[in-house]
Amino acid sequence: MNVMATDPTLELHLRRIRQLQADGQHAHALPAAQTLLAEAPDDYEVLYLVARSQRYLGQIDAALQTLVHMELQHPHYSRLHEERGHCYVVLRDAPHAIDALLQAVNINPALPSSWSLLEGLYRMTGDSANAATAAAHVATLKRLAPEVVRATGHFSDGELESAEQIIRAYLLKAGNDVEAMRLLARIGLKRDVLGDAEILLGAVLKIAPDYRAARYDYASVLLERHLYQRACEEAEKLLAIEPDHLDYRALYASASVGVGEHDRAITLYQKLVQELPGAANLHLSLAHSLKTQGQQAESIEAYRAAAAARPDFGDAYWSLANLKTYRFSDEEIARMRIAEEAPATQPVDRLHLCFALGKAFEDRDDYAESWRYYSQGNALKRSESRYRAEIIETNTRQQIEVCTREFFVNREGVGDQRPDPIFIVGLPRAGSTLIEQILASHSLVEGTHELGEIPRMVLDLQGRDLDLDNPRYPGVLADLASADFLRLGERYLDDTRIYRGKKPYFIDKMPNNFRHIGLIHLILPNAKIIDVRREPIACCFSNLKQLFATGQEFTYSTKDIARYYRTYLDVMQHWDEVLPGRVLRIHHEDVVDDLESNVRRILDFCELGFEPSCLEFHKTARSVRTASSEQVRQPIFRDGVDQWTNYEPWLDPLKEALGGVLARYR
Repeated sequence: MNVMATDPTLELHLRRIRQLQADGQHAHALPAAQTLLAEAPDDYEVLYLVARSQRYLGQIDAALQTLVHMELQHPHYSRLHEERGHCYVVLRDAPHAIDALLQAVNINPALPSSWSLLEGLYRMTGDSANAATAAAHVATLKRLAPEVVRATGHFSDGELESAEQIIRAYLLKAGNDVEAMRLLARIGLKRDVLGDAEILLGAVLKIAPDYRAARYDYASVLLERHLYQRACEEAEKLLAIEPDHLDYRALYASASVGVGEHDRAITLYQKLVQELPGAANLHLSLAHSLKTQGQQAESIEAYRAAAAARPDFGDAYWSLANLKTYRFSDEEIARMRIAEEAPATQPVDRLHLCFALGKAFEDRDDYAESWRYYSQGNALKRSESRYRAEIIETNTRQQIEVCTREFFVNREGVGDQRPDPIFIVGLPRAGSTLIEQILASHSLVEGTHELGEIPRMVLDLQGRDLDLDNPRYPGVLADLASADFLRLGERYLDDTRIYRGKKPYFIDKMPNNFRHIGLIHLILPNAKIIDVRREPIACCFSNLKQLFATGQEFTYSTKDIARYYRTYLDVMQHWDEVLPGRVLRIHHEDVVDDLESNVRRILDFCELGFEPSCLEFHKTARSVRTASSEQVRQPIFRDGVDQWTNYEPWLDPLKEALGGVLARYR
């Protein structure tokens, strides 16, 4: 983190030092930079300025030592490696200079100085092919507007705000510059402003349809927006031109997972890891697909290969723990502890390792050590989150104000009348995957996964200028006409067609859709909605020890998960009052205690005939993509219901935060 950027006075000092360096006055710049360094010893820009002046003053050993210190804190800052390359050039050490400069341009391809040095170094060492490649990069950068090059440099080093300011100002002046538009879209992708990124890249491709890098970015945005079929189509266009391109093949594999083509994805990933055995992320993706298909032994082997390829790869260890049935060896636990404690381990790997170690010690009945790691992992995850509980509570309050009984009576008969969807809602870790597996074992019901169509529809209703404190949705529902609700229902069924086979009914298991039952009722009045509820302490505790791949940001603190559970009860009570009988409530503990009665109750509600296969749900062969994927492939056991009691000594804050919820959740 650059602490200088938050302090205007220190920023003035930085500007003065930069100007001194620009004027060649390094004898004055160095002591000024060292004075600033005493105030902010880990600030990467100050460290960079110190090293730069040290090099110009001939203090090469000191400069290299400064860069070593800098690398411990900021290993992915491109100019650190560029500066190291300059130092090795002064020392006439061509091999080390080339290595350092290659690291620089691999992080940030918009470094003209590095490419120019590489061209000269390659020519000096007789490597004409690489010299030509470097020269081509120099020529490309010369063709680009200086603002685009500068903004790309900031973007590559993670300085998104600076990059966006430069590129927006340039586009206002230059108009439709495809490189600038593409960069702004990539910034949008990084910032999770996916709608804007999609529009920008679509515009780029209209101007330059043969621009492959832009099409790759476009497919990546579609993938992030869960528009998997369109992502597949864009990847196929790229592969038709370059069938062996590694990035295109990996993208196609990810999009194939999204549309449920797991066999195709597995084949693609298996070929990729054969060609790139050291690519830890590819081993991880292969393992995820194998796990989804129920090939547990093969998935374990692939997860272990990911950890072997990168020993501090936290996600590989957490994915093993997340199988729920895997047990770590003493050696694996020792390796995880070493990686978790290592200063060089990245925060994202550290938090994954904490959750994995929490599960490892839980399985060994060492609950104190387990809770220590779960708590540490939650604290790390919460510290990087921008989650605000009041946004969810505002949404709940507005749902109650807008979606009254009279509101629904006045809109009776709107929407698409087809009964195809069965929505399963509730909190994560409440038992919804079990209910999905039971229903998907019926001959007339298609199991899909947690579909993103309703959340995406809500985002569209919110509009592009989203005001989190005063959102348009759900108030905008009052402005929609009958034809709008029909159109949205048709759109939902059209967009979800890709996940379905030929069965008449299908499941949408996105748990947080409980907040949007009013919208679902208006656009799909004959869809079935099942609310799966679990005892509050058990449910909240299960969330606190779960690291989710994306979203569910409310699960990483005791206060947040308790507040979320409370607002869940509030809004579900409202739906019960204004839409009586519209939602079937299933308590997880009841299903565990009396499976058959509850299965019959679920099937009756869904107007489905009883089938014995629904009682033998664990024998159903289908893809399962949630944290419970391995558990629902086993018969029901009661062991997990009261698992939280092992951690009771540490759960008083949770009980206190839940308050009256403990009495009223039934």
